[in-house]
Amino acid sequence: MGSHRTAALLPIRTPRLELRPLRAADAPAFATYRSDPAIARFQSWDAPYPLADAERLIAEQAELGGPVPGAWIQIAVCLDGELTGDVAVGLNAEGTIATIGYTVAAPFQGRGIAREAVAAMVDVLLDDVGVHRVEASLDPANVPSARLVEQLGFDFEGTAHRAVWTAGRWADDDRYALTADRRRSWSNRPRGRPAAVCLVELAPANRYAVMRLATHHSDERFVAPMAATFVDALAPEVVDGAPVVPWYRVIQADGEAAGFVMIAERTTAHAEAFLWRLLVDRRHQRRGIGDRALALLIDRLRSEGHETLLVSWMPGRGSPEPFYVARGFVPTGDTDGDEIVARLRL
Repeated sequence: MGSHRTAALLPIRTPRLELRPLRAADAPAFATYRSDPAIARFQSWDAPYPLADAERLIAEQAELGGPVPGAWIQIAVCLDGELTGDVAVGLNAEGTIATIGYTVAAPFQGRGIAREAVAAMVDVLLDDVGVHRVEASLDPANVPSARLVEQLGFDFEGTAHRAVWTAGRWADDDRYALTADRRRSWSNRPRGRPAAVCLVELAPANRYAVMRLATHHSDERFVAPMAATFVDALAPEVVDGAPVVPWYRVIQADGEAAGFVMIAERTTAHAEAFLWRLLVDRRHQRRGIGDRALALLIDRLRSEGHETLLVSWMPGRGSPEPFYVARGFVPTGDTDGDEIVARLRL
């Protein structure tokens, strides 16, 4: 591992957790959760994971009190004294770039443990270790892991195609990163419900801000990016023998472009309006903006005599289905490709 050593940074304590060095007594639990095929699927080891390998790895890291330039360290994550998983940190030789990984044992998943532990580790790396950049690489199918780093402000930087050899095949690798300045920007994003939400026309004054609107990368399975939205608006598809007619507005929150909504209008060829796109920028999500924008759209449709509004969604984890169902949309029994079609009675 070389001669470099960092100052002892462990343990790290959060409101619920303790992050500390792995101990010899942790080896059985460590080997057990690494042997879970569902966990190993997205990791660099094979399941089952031998206890002897766990014991050897922990012994090799026994002298480390924190991340070390040029090496990796697994850091235990404990809840009420019990090992729940670990955060892995690798530093480059100069100690300026960190790569992180994380594992949570199945009985402790779904409780926000990984998010809390990774957030604490990122803070220590950027503030105390002084790294310039923290990176994470993920299997594109590992959606929960992607959502975790996205919620911490990591930027999606692209996919390295067929870049990782795992489980006997070459797999794609999604690359995320966070720098100290980007973390500050994410921490300073607007929070809470905006005082005013309105729908405004796309205009020269706001077009570039609208072009920059983006969901989290993991949300693109369900919401097309702005580039695709502009293409759809400029070259509408033909449905039932006639081009659809787009109507769209910028969602503005407290004077700032925060999203975009577009419908396919009701026409002689299309009996019902269709909610084609509802996108809220990732910096403005969880502020109730989508709900208020939808309400404004519904008010406009009602004033024009509409009785229904259609929408469709792709099912799956992270789908907007719960959002629409909670607001009264009911599946019609029809599908549009792989998407479920639903209707709201106005």
